[in-house]
Order: sequence, then structure tokens, then C-alpha cells
Amino acid sequence: MKLLSIATLTFALLGGCAAMAEMAPTHTSDGVLTGPNGMTLYTFDKDTQGSGKSACNGGCATNWPPLMAADSDKASGDYTVITRDDGKKQWAAKGKPLYYWSKDSKPGDKTGDGFLGVWHTAKP
Repeated sequence: MKLLSIATLTFALLGGCAAMAEMAPTHTSDGVLTGPNGMTLYTFDKDTQGSGKSACNGGCATNWPPLMAADSDKASGDYTVITRDDGKKQWAAKGKPLYYWSKDSKPGDKTGDGFLGVWHTAKP
């Protein structure tokens, strides 16, 4: 029971820190990238690969929260760090910024895949 309480508290704390910097993405057994919270990550067709910029700001970023990076995070392999319009840092994979979908409610959800034909699950 104590382990369950600790796990619940940890999940709540991590969920509340969604706007804070996170670690680089990982991938699941089906090849989809996920954030450190296990939630599916997405790419946006309107982002220009390798530009170092995100085309999803303001209200867009409310629905599609970026996978934030700390100022001290460094590029590694296929993962880079870009600077958003607001000056904050965001992780990118193969030059494409990474986002969560606000409508996904639990790890493994992929409800944003194909949204409006421009959002897709991120793959390594």
C-alpha cells in the first residue's frame, strides 16, 4: 500500500511539473517516442526539419505542449535542443520539435496521431 501511495504521489508531482524541463525522449516497444512520463510524443508537419524553430506557439502549444529541455541540456545523437519563440528550450528528434497531445490521458494513448492530417506520432 505504501508503494502505491509513493507511486501516486510521484505521478502527481511529475504531472504537475509538465512545464518544467524534462529528459530526452525514449521509445516504446512499438517504436513510438515517449517523454519521461511515458506519454506519446508527436511531430508537427508545419515545423521545418532542422530549422531550430517551432511553428506551434501560443494556443497551439496549449493543446500540444512541447517536450521542454533545460538550458543545460545538450544535443545527443538524433536528439537536439531548439529555442522556442518565448526563449525556452525544447527537445527535437532528427530536427523536428517534439510535443505531447493534451487529449492523451494515459501512457500508451496515441489519440493525436493523424490529427488534422498534420500531427503524427514521433518515431526514432
